[in-house]
Amino acid sequence: MADRQYELVYILPPETTEQQVTELHGQIEAVVSRMNGAFDRTENWGRKRLAYEIGPNKEGVYVLEVINGSGDLMKELDRRLKVMDQVMRHMIVRVDEEKKVVERTQTRRRTTSERRRVKRGLPPQRQPGEGRPSADVDEGDDERFEGVEV
Repeated sequence: MADRQYELVYILPPETTEQQVTELHGQIEAVVSRMNGAFDRTENWGRKRLAYEIGPNKEGVYVLEVINGSGDLMKELDRRLKVMDQVMRHMIVRVDEEKKVVERTQTRRRTTSERRRVKRGLPPQRQPGEGRPSADVDEGDDERFEGVEV
């Protein structure tokens, strides 16, 4: 089965040092490489306020990992993160399906727009400097308003 893309976000206690974050990332990296996965990117979002208290903590260190891998890899990561004391919460979400939907929608909008432009005798893509008509048209010159006092 083809690899899929997942986002793993985990929250660590606020007193977690940069060294501890790096060590945990190393543990996750070992599991990912052993199970033929690959990291797309890692972002340490730093210390942020939690939506609700988790135990005595009102803040936590958030880390995002974007991982390409199999469902079995994600099950293994989920299992391991559940038993790690330093991880307060974690969540794994599959994101490749959402990206496909967004790309399909953008492609559909683009082709519809190009088809309409060609039908009106315009080039398929909008040209630089071409925009919507400006709103500073003098209302007195508009024939629709003749005889109507504004």
